[in-house]
Amino acid sequence: MTGPASLTPAAESRDWPRWLTETIRLGLAPVILFLSGFFTAEFVLANYYTWPRTSRALILTLTVVILSYEFVYKEQRAARHDAAGRWARQALLYSCVIPYAVGVSVLLVLALIGGLSAK
Repeated sequence: MTGPASLTPAAESRDWPRWLTETIRLGLAPVILFLSGFFTAEFVLANYYTWPRTSRALILTLTVVILSYEFVYKEQRAARHDAAGRWARQALLYSCVIPYAVGVSVLLVLALIGGLSAK
């Protein structure tokens, strides 16, 4: 009877990039995109546009787009070799677009509830 199979150090080091990619895609990216959607919607709804706030919102949006492309889309495109890139687009949708939209929606709901309770 043999014990459970263990990975050799070489196999573990080969698995490290894949683990990091999946951690970013499933853990870090959705949280960052949710918060980004929340704060971008707050900027738009606050109706208080100054240069520091505007530049902060633009930099946040640009940073999120670049990070989504670099750490989600390109990594998934390299990990799964489908010619059409469907897997990478689905990963981008589920890990980036949906959390961003949920963040915006949460702020809209909170603004609606706050507006209703103020009356």
